[in-house]
Amino acid sequence: MARTLALPVPGPVIGLVLLFAVLIIRGKAPVSLTHTANGLLDYLSLLYVPAGVGIMVNFALIQKEWPAILLTLILSLTLTLIITAFVMRWLIRMLAAKAAQRRVSHG
Repeated sequence: MARTLALPVPGPVIGLVLLFAVLIIRGKAPVSLTHTANGLLDYLSLLYVPAGVGIMVNFALIQKEWPAILLTLILSLTLTLIITAFVMRWLIRMLAAKAAQRRVSHG
């Protein structure tokens, strides 16, 4: 779907958005989906094993490059917090404006 529509978004992201939309429309998850999701959640911790092994295998490189890694983490965290704050501020203003517009049109 991403290639067909030439969207700059990965296919799995589109799939998650479509699943979310269907679940919102339905109002609840089907029993089969709930059962499958719970089965996957039981083994979620296994997904951290490859990352842990990667850290141990590359420990010498991480030890050598830790200042750059730390700086990158700090900068990315700071940028994420700033962008999140601006988005939240924009959403709060937008929702307040919509609520005021509804009060004016209904009252």
